[in-house]
Amino acid sequence: MDYGGCKYLVPCGKDKYISKNELLLHLKTYNIYYEGQNLQLRHREEEGELIVEGLLNISWGLRRPIRLQMQDDNQRIRPPPSSSSWHSGCNLGAHGSVLKPSTLPDIQVTDAEATPNAEAPGSGAGEPGSAPPEETPQLMRTRSDVGVRRRGSARTPSEQRRIRRHRFSINGHFYNHKTSVFTPAYGSVTNVRINSTMTTPQVLKLLLNKFKIENSAEEFALYIVHTSGEKQKLRASDYPLIARILQGPCEQVSKVFLMEKDQVEEVTYDVAQYIKFEMPVLRSFIQKLEEEEDREVKKLMRKYSILRLMIEQRLEEISEGPTAM
Repeated sequence: MDYGGCKYLVPCGKDKYISKNELLLHLKTYNIYYEGQNLQLRHREEEGELIVEGLLNISWGLRRPIRLQMQDDNQRIRPPPSSSSWHSGCNLGAHGSVLKPSTLPDIQVTDAEATPNAEAPGSGAGEPGSAPPEETPQLMRTRSDVGVRRRGSARTPSEQRRIRRHRFSINGHFYNHKTSVFTPAYGSVTNVRINSTMTTPQVLKLLLNKFKIENSAEEFALYIVHTSGEKQKLRASDYPLIARILQGPCEQVSKVFLMEKDQVEEVTYDVAQYIKFEMPVLRSFIQKLEEEEDREVKKLMRKYSILRLMIEQRLEEISEGPTAM
């Protein structure tokens, strides 16, 4: 790849620009890091404009359930009588077994109220065919908040049949077809193919459309979350792919998260550097700041006391002047 070129500026947000050469250097580092992987990015020029394109990893950081479309492309969804594929290649099993095509996107789902003691899908009677959980969080199969089965809860055969009748999956992840509600596991990763000209709202809509999510894109925002605790919200005018390139490729340092707008507050670097300290250390910081504040207050009080005495002395001299004449 040729990473040379002219020095014109590339927009990376509202009133924010970066030189083409600098961006290409960041891109070169990014691609070296992901050498041999499908996360490498490509770039080209169209009418003198530099365009970078490729996959962007986005981590799920939702705290509330999201809603799936009940119908896909105006096609009616009906529970299949046996293990067979359904719309757009999403394979379903009548008893919870899943045949997942390798070309479909992955999304991890989990029970919003589930505990570590909850049984995995397919572990109960009459639900064979479930695969063991993968090491990667992206492929772990868990059940939605509807119809989750906990240890010790006995169900009659009729209840088990009713649950299986309403139990569907998208790419191997179970949810209840009657409600179409589930919560992606926090921190699980998906990706979307975008380019450097797409703004934050466009990327959000693309991600929601990919998984047929009914929620409005206005409910969500993209954040760059650092391991230090710093959280930076991407504005509507920002370009997420360029932001990812500038942050560097290593996701151990920072990740792009999809989160609810009303659930997350931005955390600046100045605040983030204190987040991971223990309480005794933070208390010692506060104590030192209070001592420093007291010293500054006393210093100011002495300064202004001296100024007050000088002013009063000068006033006395002025008042005595006409009398002496």
